Amino acid sequence: MFSSVNTCWTLVAAFLVYFMQAGFALCEAGFTRAKNTGNILMKNMMDFCIGTPCYWVIGFGLMFGGTGALIGGFDPFIQGDYSHLGLDIPLWVYIVFQTVFCATAATIVSGSMAERTNFKAYCVYSAAISLVVYPICGHWMWGGGWLQSMGFHDFAGSAAVHNVGGVIALLGAWMLGPRIGKYDKDGKPHAIPGHNLTAGALGVFILWFCWFGFNGGSSLSLSTDETMTLTGLVCFNTNLAAAVSTCVTMLFTWKRYGKPDVSMTLNGSLAGLVAITAGCDTVSPFGAFIIGFVAGILVVLSVEFFDNIAKIDDPVGAVSVHFANGVWGTIAVGLFSDGGNGVGKGLFYGGGLSQLGIQLLGLIVVDAYVLAVMFVIFKVIDKTIGLRVPAEVEIDGLDIHEHGLASAYAGFAISDANSAAMVPNENTDLGEDDASKASAKQMDAAVPVVREPAVIHDGIYDTGMHKVSIIAKLSKFDQLKSVLNDLGVTGMTVTQVMGCGIQKGTTEKYRGVPVDSTLLPKIKVEVIVSKISVDSVVEAAETAWIYCSPFSFFLIIPNTAQSPAPSHKGVGLWRFLTAPVRRAIFVGRI
Repeated sequence: MFSSVNTCWTLVAAFLVYFMQAGFALCEAGFTRAKNTGNILMKNMMDFCIGTPCYWVIGFGLMFGGTGALIGGFDPFIQGDYSHLGLDIPLWVYIVFQTVFCATAATIVSGSMAERTNFKAYCVYSAAISLVVYPICGHWMWGGGWLQSMGFHDFAGSAAVHNVGGVIALLGAWMLGPRIGKYDKDGKPHAIPGHNLTAGALGVFILWFCWFGFNGGSSLSLSTDETMTLTGLVCFNTNLAAAVSTCVTMLFTWKRYGKPDVSMTLNGSLAGLVAITAGCDTVSPFGAFIIGFVAGILVVLSVEFFDNIAKIDDPVGAVSVHFANGVWGTIAVGLFSDGGNGVGKGLFYGGGLSQLGIQLLGLIVVDAYVLAVMFVIFKVIDKTIGLRVPAEVEIDGLDIHEHGLASAYAGFAISDANSAAMVPNENTDLGEDDASKASAKQMDAAVPVVREPAVIHDGIYDTGMHKVSIIAKLSKFDQLKSVLNDLGVTGMTVTQVMGCGIQKGTTEKYRGVPVDSTLLPKIKVEVIVSKISVDSVVEAAETAWIYCSPFSFFLIIPNTAQSPAPSHKGVGLWRFLTAPVRRAIFVGRI
């Protein structure tokens, strides 16, 4: 007799776990560049759609088709008897629940291998994960295999899902190599910021919400007081560990980088969720607190290690979130288990090294198996259809070449200012945070100004019409607009631009890697004046300039009437105004 309550709960949990695909898609898209967004979305869609039939064909049978030590059984299309599972829910409900878990393991890999993986290759290895890799590991831990019989415990998948997916992600990223431009010739990493942290953050919120189905749903029951209590504890521990991990990551990056890192803090939330997944049913809230605390620090150190030491390019931090914290969460069972839900007690609860040893053994064997099998699969793919896209495709973006998608953001001009930054050298490395400290070489980098009087050019007199272009910080636009309006200038064109002068920007950090912004965001204000003299516009700009910071500079370009044969090209001069503030005035005749 089936339980309607348990059936409903398991189905709701399965639907939540399915919706994690949306969370992963948004996270991965947001943490990568816009030119690859369509490719990321396609991969997250297809790993679920490819994985579902693959798991149905043989995956579920290998995982649950029997109680053998190594594999469950070979049961194509799930035709056999599964009464040995002892389910009080329909078999097909349980299959749906396990299918979405399988898809989650596969989708982890796409993030670490993003922005340079051949789409055909991705489809092939995604199928392989769902066909044989995940099911066999899952059988060992969940399907009655040898690890489960030894007492290995992984309630909802720190090892079976996240560690397995994380190991494949690590191997794949290593075999692919880093993205073009990630490291310089000396091996120093360059930050490649994601193009949309809004999408990334929304993805994390979705994943956090769905994790209540991922962990809580693994109880498969809400029909008794015992199972309701267990599910409540699981959900509480899940939320607590994630919240603590997020806070710790924020504070740790704040201390380490001088400012709280947004993307790393988002990774911290996921790290806590991954870490608590194995032991959420058998640790106390205090244990969940410690697990989340360690996860928040571990994810930061792991990202730095793979970026700076291992030189493994992981655009979204999938390896650090899922592999590093999947391992930590699995080990944590052997440390913090209080003996609940039939699990052996951990080291800190008087259980000695027994449960810890079993957890470590399981991790070592599972990871060795996954690495061996996936290395062969990746090598075969690389030698046949190719694992990585050509350099030209990677530079242009996978969207256009792999999918014929000009942009995933039609109607928006999205550019990567960081890729346009100049490489510092003896001539371009002229940055100063204080204009008064500018060296003679920095001053000489500017061009002297010559103001040309209004004269006749080919019989045409200067009409007195001038275009004045002003470049300034966006924060100073209101002040500038006000003084120009007071002068009588009411019409203007405003555009957002990127540029630099002596100021070369400030060095910030993205995920612990310095970001040197040599090109800074500015606004360009253009006005046409006739009755209002250019000098008065310049003076008005100076009035606004007095209230600007030293490097909010103006570029004033007066132009005279059009002439068929220009006789003079504009030249310019840096000169001091009041204090260490500078203005550039360029006068030219068209």
